[in-house]
Amino acid sequence: MRIALFVLRRVAALVVTLLVASVAIYGVLEIAPGDPAALLAGGHVPDPATLAAIRREFHLDDPFVVRYVHWLGGFVTGDLGQSMVFRDSVAHLLGSRVVTTLMLVVYAGLLILVLGVGLGILGALGGKRVNTAVTVGTTVAMGAPTFVIAIVLIWLFATTLTWLPVYGTGTGFGDRMLHLTLPAIALSFTFIAYVTRITRAAVAEELRSDHVDTARSRGIPGHLVIRRHVLRNATPSILTVSGVTIAGLVAGTAVAEDAFGVNGIGSLLVQSAARQDLAVVQAISLFVVAAFVVINTIVDITNAVLDPRLARSGATA
Repeated sequence: MRIALFVLRRVAALVVTLLVASVAIYGVLEIAPGDPAALLAGGHVPDPATLAAIRREFHLDDPFVVRYVHWLGGFVTGDLGQSMVFRDSVAHLLGSRVVTTLMLVVYAGLLILVLGVGLGILGALGGKRVNTAVTVGTTVAMGAPTFVIAIVLIWLFATTLTWLPVYGTGTGFGDRMLHLTLPAIALSFTFIAYVTRITRAAVAEELRSDHVDTARSRGIPGHLVIRRHVLRNATPSILTVSGVTIAGLVAGTAVAEDAFGVNGIGSLLVQSAARQDLAVVQAISLFVVAAFVVINTIVDITNAVLDPRLARSGATA
């Protein structure tokens, strides 16, 4: 019952967050400088009649509330509007690119989970030298921007060693994953370091806890102490930070996709923002927020299932 109540509260919070985010996204882009109608008309002095026709076609003269309600209603039913630049439906534009971005995010997310959590556990359990090496390595990695990592990867693996393709998306699953390898590494590099540090800290804290000392004093084998008492109790912290990190990948895809010529929604967002294509920018922005909130909600619910105490505290909050 408490778990169900906790889930309902999280889902309600998700819906409210998305509604607030939709108002903010639509409102901020509406007051942004520049006139999309003038951009579409072309020329430095657009013809007034042409401007009026464009505004009528794209409902740019309607009141803000009317336009927002129309946009949100269409978003809920799958009608994301029309791109003023590409002259195509936004749903079609995103549909042809979203799979690529999701594959990139999943690929990068797996790298974060495997390498970040693995290196964090290794740093906490591997002794002083290993711990020092992991700490130094993650400190350096966390200060490296994605575009710098992308340049280094292109130089090393694509230009010097010629092991991996550097541009495009590829065809077929295997070729596509090969093309996404360098973008996934560039996208996940800093996040791997962050998850590594949090994991190492969480495991190290559990190693110093009283219940671990008690388990060892009872003669429980070391590998069982690590598995049942250390890793199990560190899992909620690791899962939370990993979930937040993976959710943040969606917002960070633009840099990696642009650097490697990946035809995803991140690169589409950059192109559309530069050309003031409001319908596309609004849809992608809300998609990014929705992905972030949904992933975090899933992480919260998973943690509550693993540790019912969280559900009890959340239900009574």
